[in-house]
Amino acid sequence: MQTQKEPGFRESVNLMFNRAVTLLDLPQGLEEKIRVCNATYTVRFGVRLRGDIHTFKGYRSVHSEHMEPVKGGIRYATSVNQQEVEALAALMTFKCALVEAPFGGSKGGLCIDPREWEEHELEQITRRFAYELVKRDLISPSQNVPAPDMGTGEREMSWIADTYQRMNTTDINGKACVTGKPVTNGGIQGRVEATGRGVQYALQEFFRYPEDVAKAGLSGTLDGKRVVVQGLGNVGYHAAKFLSEEDGCKIIAVAEWDGGIHDPKGIDVQDLRDWISKHRGVKGYPNGTYVENGMVLIEEECDILLPAAIEGVVNAENAARVKAPLIIEAANGPVTAKADEILRQKGAVIIPDLYANAGGVTVSYFEWVKNLSHIRFGRMQRRQEEARHQLVVDELERLSADSGIGWQLSPNFKDKYLRGAGELELVRSGLDDTMRTAYQSMREVWHSRSDVDDLRVAAYLVGIARVAQSYGTKGL
Repeated sequence: MQTQKEPGFRESVNLMFNRAVTLLDLPQGLEEKIRVCNATYTVRFGVRLRGDIHTFKGYRSVHSEHMEPVKGGIRYATSVNQQEVEALAALMTFKCALVEAPFGGSKGGLCIDPREWEEHELEQITRRFAYELVKRDLISPSQNVPAPDMGTGEREMSWIADTYQRMNTTDINGKACVTGKPVTNGGIQGRVEATGRGVQYALQEFFRYPEDVAKAGLSGTLDGKRVVVQGLGNVGYHAAKFLSEEDGCKIIAVAEWDGGIHDPKGIDVQDLRDWISKHRGVKGYPNGTYVENGMVLIEEECDILLPAAIEGVVNAENAARVKAPLIIEAANGPVTAKADEILRQKGAVIIPDLYANAGGVTVSYFEWVKNLSHIRFGRMQRRQEEARHQLVVDELERLSADSGIGWQLSPNFKDKYLRGAGELELVRSGLDDTMRTAYQSMREVWHSRSDVDDLRVAAYLVGIARVAQSYGTKGL
């Protein structure tokens, strides 16, 4: 846990912002405009449940409206508070700017433990929360577009979208009021795993540059790299699964809320995830060593540390004991400002949350565009692509037959080449391109400026500069 003297999450974000903004030549007034949250709405509402009225408290914070709509998830957790929501909204502003998603930053939260309520009760609570936000234009396709976050998912987004549409029956773009919906209700393929997939693409891009890898004291490719994962929720699970199954990484430890599992030979991520789903925790999992205090596993010797759950898990108290030379922040704010300083002094490289977990908002952007265009990606061009590719294959096979060479294209090649890109392939392509381009923009700053010695400052510099440019074009 964080020490009492350590700055809170909101202060940590401010400190990191300050480190970067001092390197930009911005007018003081514009700097302050970019720093502060525009507005935070606090709502308290009652719902009759189990024969009594229960009062719930929620928040929706809008950090920056340099672009609209603003974008940011809604989380359900007992730890939700105004400072946390405002910090997350600020991160969203710079994250969207970094990956060039045309949104301002926002965030929402409800102080609730979703495990304490039945599904029909959660639906009542969610719909009432949505009603309170919708009637104040804090949920709207053109002004404020939420998405899933910790404790929420497709189900909650579907309830929110339905509530909005019932309140705005003539809004033809109503489904675009939230993203992260089920595919059957206006969602997009690839959204559920988008943040985890983005983490994978971020690491792949990092490892394309040997000099960057060398800065972390590593070499080679992702293949065989030992990974410790903190939090096997949606993000951690998909990131660990893709890295282990597709890139050859070895997941040697997983830390969860009720303990951790350690196995230097490698953990079967899918098997552990299935166990957690069935038993609500890792305790008792037979294929590995159970560690009661799972958080000590983030101090395990490894190549890559992947914190994927909550903020502040790497802090001033434990940062000196973290041995990972490369840390990728799959969660928001998992490394505090003080821990960041300690780790940098040790020579560790941190791939910051601002970039690393931007896969979610990137694919949310694609979903929003899909909802506004009212057509599935790939529907217009997929078969036309297949027909054009078939022409090429037919001509090659004709030339082979006419010349008497007698060679044939392998069926595997033909199957892959002839298949036109559907929605999932296009989403993955767009996400991969986004993560590559964003990393390159950070990397250019990281390597070209002598006063920038880490990726976090580089990410903030790119994001803040783009927000400033946007305000400048508006005349501010």
